[in-house]
Amino acid sequence: MLLSELTEILTGAGVDEARQEARDIVAAVMDETRFWPSMHREVVIGAAEADAARVAARKRASGAPFAYAVGRAAFRYLTLEVDERVLIPRQETEVLVDAVLEHVGHAGGVAVDIGTGSGAIALSLASEGHFERVIGTDVSLGALSVARRNAERLASVLRCPVEFRSGSLLAPLGGARPSLIVSNPPYIAYGEAPELPPAVRDWEPPIALFSGEEGMAATARIIRDAAEVLESGGLLALEVDSRRASLAAELAMADGRYTRVSVRLDLAGRERILLATRKAT
Repeated sequence: MLLSELTEILTGAGVDEARQEARDIVAAVMDETRFWPSMHREVVIGAAEADAARVAARKRASGAPFAYAVGRAAFRYLTLEVDERVLIPRQETEVLVDAVLEHVGHAGGVAVDIGTGSGAIALSLASEGHFERVIGTDVSLGALSVARRNAERLASVLRCPVEFRSGSLLAPLGGARPSLIVSNPPYIAYGEAPELPPAVRDWEPPIALFSGEEGMAATARIIRDAAEVLESGGLLALEVDSRRASLAAELAMADGRYTRVSVRLDLAGRERILLATRKAT
């Protein structure tokens, strides 16, 4: 039986709750909910899906995060393809999208997602928001390949065009005047790498995790450059390290071109989301 085979692979590698993970792997491979294997025990799984499940179990047994093992991750209302070229989307970033959608309401304009990775933020904004266009940028060509594939898969639920551009931070925007700039930039200091769980440190792309200047380089650059291109009244929304949220807010206030600077909490009650509005020009 496939579930027993997968459970044995995972148990041998010391994976906790191996039986449940085996079920989750089957569900992911079949593109079903996690409860599907338990509710459809009589279904015969095809050879291709069974082989894919075995590959995923062996990868998980090697230490890969579950999302990389099965090649997909849930983010808000979307299921995204992911691999080691992009960060695994997290709940903290879902809170960032919540804050943005709450703030902008039905306002239109152009939304820009800096460091788009898998396209999680950009595609959520395009599927849930009321924007005229969404632009995602990333310095990683591999990440952009993943994002574009996700956009193709999710085309039927997108309310507006989504475009992905190659380049560092805001450099690819050209003459765009967005009403929203949002980003989950790298914000971990290089010296903090040993503190990270091995599943993060050893698997997720360093370019999307680490930033210079004690984790603040990318954040500071976005705060500075976003003010140059945001339209009057436009919103800057950033996910930040909870330990440096106050510093990020201070940078935005000291810049002088923002108003209504605030920090919101994540689901764990930690300071996580920086919001700042571009002053009228």
